[in-house]
Amino acid sequence: MRVLEPWVEAPLAEFLRESAARLALITTASGQVIAQHGFTRSLDVMAAATLGAGILATTGELARMVDSPEGFRVVVHQGQQRGVWLAGFDTPRGRWIALVVFGEASTVGLVRLFFHRFVERLAAAAPRSVPVREVLAEGFERELDASLRSLFGGN
Repeated sequence: MRVLEPWVEAPLAEFLRESAARLALITTASGQVIAQHGFTRSLDVMAAATLGAGILATTGELARMVDSPEGFRVVVHQGQQRGVWLAGFDTPRGRWIALVVFGEASTVGLVRLFFHRFVERLAAAAPRSVPVREVLAEGFERELDASLRSLFGGN
């Protein structure tokens, strides 16, 4: 496991143990990596971080378009051998994203249960002294919106 923020390590280790996750990636909403477990190549981490942020930004926009106030908070796929859990969540440090890959030893229900515990533990462990800010989120969203407008025109 590799963590950028040391206070994330204990809650993440507990989540990994409880959920039997094979891979885990924690990023900011803009895709900045906070922690990862199980990835062997940095290119895979960068691709997963970018795709995760893009997928959740897209599902959030779709939720807005269909007037869903709760939005689409979790994207889940349960395959025969592996499952994927992709969810945005709020922390004292801003909006973060978790991408979790789990195997046959776990289920979507177990990952959901242990993920909620992870978010609670993370919130309790977060230092309160540093102001909340997203490093790339503001510019990321503005640039994405501008790109979409130029591709599709108008609104």
